[in-house]
Amino acid sequence: MKILGLVCPVLWSPNPHDAAAAILIDGRIVAAAEEERFTRIKHAKGQVPIHATRFCLDRAGIAAKDIDAIAFNLAPASYRRHGWSIFWRDVWRRPRRALKRLRKDLREATKAAELHRHVVAGCGLDPRTEVIPVDHHAAHAASSFIFSGFPDAAYLVADNTGEVATTTLGEARGATLDPIVEILRPNSLGQYYSVVTDYLGFEPSDGEYKVMGMAPYGDASGADAGVLLRYADGAFEIDRRICFPRPHERYDGDRWFSKRLVDLWGPPRRGDDMEPRHANIAAAAQAQLEKAVHHLVDAHLGPVLKRCGGRLCFAGGVALNVTLNRKLLDRGDVKRLFVQPAADDAGTSLGAAGLVAAARGERVEPMTHAYLGPSFGDDDVRRAIEKHGGEVKHRFLGSEDETVRTAADLLAAGKVVAWLQGRMEFGPRALGNRSILGHPGRAGTRDEINAAIKFREPWRPFCPSVLAEDARAVIGSDHPTPFMNLSFLVSEEWKTKIPEVVHVDGSARPQAVTPEANKLYYELIRAFKERTGIPVLLNTSLNRRGEPIVCSPADGLTMFYGSGLERLVMGNCLVEK
Repeated sequence: MKILGLVCPVLWSPNPHDAAAAILIDGRIVAAAEEERFTRIKHAKGQVPIHATRFCLDRAGIAAKDIDAIAFNLAPASYRRHGWSIFWRDVWRRPRRALKRLRKDLREATKAAELHRHVVAGCGLDPRTEVIPVDHHAAHAASSFIFSGFPDAAYLVADNTGEVATTTLGEARGATLDPIVEILRPNSLGQYYSVVTDYLGFEPSDGEYKVMGMAPYGDASGADAGVLLRYADGAFEIDRRICFPRPHERYDGDRWFSKRLVDLWGPPRRGDDMEPRHANIAAAAQAQLEKAVHHLVDAHLGPVLKRCGGRLCFAGGVALNVTLNRKLLDRGDVKRLFVQPAADDAGTSLGAAGLVAAARGERVEPMTHAYLGPSFGDDDVRRAIEKHGGEVKHRFLGSEDETVRTAADLLAAGKVVAWLQGRMEFGPRALGNRSILGHPGRAGTRDEINAAIKFREPWRPFCPSVLAEDARAVIGSDHPTPFMNLSFLVSEEWKTKIPEVVHVDGSARPQAVTPEANKLYYELIRAFKERTGIPVLLNTSLNRRGEPIVCSPADGLTMFYGSGLERLVMGNCLVEK
């Protein structure tokens, strides 16, 4: 079957985001991409996945009429089912509010069905194609479990909100997802962390990873995050007097928190500076999140983890918190952790399509890499250079071998190199095809990239890409980590050798690179190791602050000439200033 999965941005919500498309043919992922990479608007806010859908169809070599089914990541029935659950939960305490909430959920169910038709028409798809709505959290869970290769597993989904559910824990086997507990709004781990994100001066639903990066600089005992998030009896709740209050109670008009939080924590952070107080708040918020998640796993997944040999699948925006993921791996009952590389809403395009394929008896192939987006060749590079305004100093190298040697020589000499190759990655992590690379042992590399190239906060860390056969020596673990979505403590031996990719707490978020997943990138790291003895490259995404990751050679040139980059390798072409 040819199944197209679409992320259905809820256009009537305050923050519609992360439109994306993915296509499966006979259980194999053929293509997947986020709309933002084509429109160059981060998170594709308010956009329908028109360009992403066209790309997927083109990559598959099929027309819209050839699609057998369209799977959406939003189900009208879930609004109705969960809406009634919330009504019966709240009607005895606040009957008028419960009835108002129920009416809104039933209206949103109708809007969701209308939205499906709108997206089908907007993407130029055949309106006669079968449309299959998939519950949002089921799509998240499937995006991790269905593509993990596990025969069975416990699963955890945590995000801001799906239709109505915000956190789901369950057991998965074959094509079946069996929820054990579903926690419904207003209580949300994702929204709790987004409120802290807003308070610390970052954009909610975008800057949460910055809070995670700030946390190791602070002392969790220096602030009280329990005022926002409390947990007990296998559940949790957020304080609605602080988180998402009524408009007249909000701080500074449109913030996600109330004046009460400012009374408790003091003035919110502004600008790029980081005071000890801010770091303490980030540390406390991170610690409280970790405690709440461990509480949920203890309460609901213990027997499941025993039955399935300790396999856990994790998805939803909260699954992008790599420090939390490390703490999950540190549990004695979690032996293997699979986190969907596109754990945010974009990944539900894969999950929805994968769940439909599995339910119809197809064997879905595991996700072994994330190189699922557009590609280009040297002819495309030539055309981009010709169209770019002004002189582009460049030369084409004779072969991939020469390209690898040239880039390895530059990196070994301590130069920063932008590396634009092959198919674009799916998900928020650059995994060696749309990357900025540097020497992890050269002092000042991190500061140079933060200040002159990415224009971002100076305390932000970078990640290591490491040869898979050397990963254990560097991070002290054999656990697979191909997608840069798990964190490990760097071994004492390597902390001093690769300080530019070691965070202040001694951790790193590595990508273990194999020749099967990315032969060219593997060869580059190996060539760098031959020159330096270090099997690691500093790797960060090829984009500037506030922009999506680069997609095409034209995008690469735009960034190159709009930043402090001095060298860009696109395909077999070296561009220099």
